[in-house]
Amino acid sequence: MGRVIILMMDSFGIGGAKDAAAFNNDGANTLGHIAQANHGLRIPNLNRLGLCEAAKGASGHYPEVGAQTASVMQFGVKYGHMSELSKDKDTVSGHWELAGLPNLKGWGHFPPAYPSFPAELINTICQEAGLEGILGNKAASGTVIIQELGEEHIATGKPIFYTSADSNIQIAAHEQYFGLDKLYALCQIAYRHVVPYNIGRIIARPFIGEHSGQFTRTTNRRDFTAQPFGETLLDKLKSAGKNVIAIGAINDIYAHRGITKEVHGSGLKDLWDLTLNEVRSAPDNSLIFTNFEDFDMLWGHRRDVLGYAQGLEYFDSRLPELGLLLKHDDIVFITADHGNDPTYAGTDHTREQVPVLMFGKTVTDKNLGQRDTFADLGQTVAAYFGIEPLAYGRSFL
Repeated sequence: MGRVIILMMDSFGIGGAKDAAAFNNDGANTLGHIAQANHGLRIPNLNRLGLCEAAKGASGHYPEVGAQTASVMQFGVKYGHMSELSKDKDTVSGHWELAGLPNLKGWGHFPPAYPSFPAELINTICQEAGLEGILGNKAASGTVIIQELGEEHIATGKPIFYTSADSNIQIAAHEQYFGLDKLYALCQIAYRHVVPYNIGRIIARPFIGEHSGQFTRTTNRRDFTAQPFGETLLDKLKSAGKNVIAIGAINDIYAHRGITKEVHGSGLKDLWDLTLNEVRSAPDNSLIFTNFEDFDMLWGHRRDVLGYAQGLEYFDSRLPELGLLLKHDDIVFITADHGNDPTYAGTDHTREQVPVLMFGKTVTDKNLGQRDTFADLGQTVAAYFGIEPLAYGRSFL
């Protein structure tokens, strides 16, 4: 038995969600609108792997990527588009559904207007953490609120609490004046106290700088995620004696469960380098699972259309390196966990279908068409490794 590599392009939606209106996301199409806004994309390898056909199947429109050069990716390919069952459009729900656990109840959410967080919750957190209070207490863009409140945070020592349309509390604090260890400890305290509110994540958002307009977030973000409410694909693989190599944010998203090796890193280039290093050394019976978070964190939420386009082209340019490392029985999947159309109003995720691209030396060409749940991918991985089936999903192996 060979290896499975999952490349999770965080937020790379392809439009066409039937329930988009329920999320106020009518017409959202991350790939389609990026291609249109940039008058094309240089993605010959993703195109060869079926991305554009999958996008047409999802949205009804072929993305305006323009003419593509020949690709060196001469593998058998299966491609399709997947709808989400989960009741939220966040990163955790998307990843857990892929691993066989759709979030059918949905998360709890805090209201966007001040004060977002219940007074009793904040008082309890502050008392245990030894804090005099907090700043923020509202929904906000993380890059904006640190400019608004960063100087007051430094002067008072009060951390900045804010939320988004997702189920979370985000806590921003200065790496030097507040301290990373203190921030992480605070997030752990907050994580324990939000359990009754059914909140998906507490996110540590460290930043640096001295004055408003100069503050920048660092790469030392950490997510404290709710425990999965059942066994995931990762849990089942680990229990069956398989290797589960988690790269980047995968570790936090699955609450460090079902993982045999954690590989930490951030940034598109670094995550690609780490992924290729693991593919070079991972033995048979291994799952290598990488989350490429920049698509969501740097370009989707910040509505940076050009940055997203350049990221897609860079991602595409690294695929041939992976192809050269594949063994005879290896299988690669490329997918996403939700959308984040950078041309859409606001700064939040968008409800979309996501691509599912599967390739390898033994894969036979097939249009997979519409898949009703992200769990179909996880079920296919389970079938490949011959382990107990997941609770949701249909294999397309």
